[in-house]
Amino acid sequence: MSKKIYCIAEFAPAAGHEQELFEQLMSLEPLTLRENGCLRYRVTRQITHPQAPTQSKFSIMFNEEWASIEDFDAHCAQSYISEFFNKYVQDPVTSITADCNVRIFSDEI
Repeated sequence: MSKKIYCIAEFAPAAGHEQELFEQLMSLEPLTLRENGCLRYRVTRQITHPQAPTQSKFSIMFNEEWASIEDFDAHCAQSYISEFFNKYVQDPVTSITADCNVRIFSDEI
């Protein structure tokens, strides 16, 4: 097995802010893809499909794959990442996110 790190980050937009949140998350994509150890970083939106009928409040997510935990930690320490979370997720005045769920996985045994 590898020591790759997988991150799933789900976002529930604040009312009326779905497009703005999606665009802000999309703006992180080209910066992140240039980072050392970034193997995949894709922002997506939930769609309706007969095989997945359950809709979630987390309608926007990004899926990341990193070569190592060290690369992921370096990504999390980037100023543009902390600025995004501070402004658009945590700050009660400027937040455009109603809820956020970030999970980290590994395929290492």
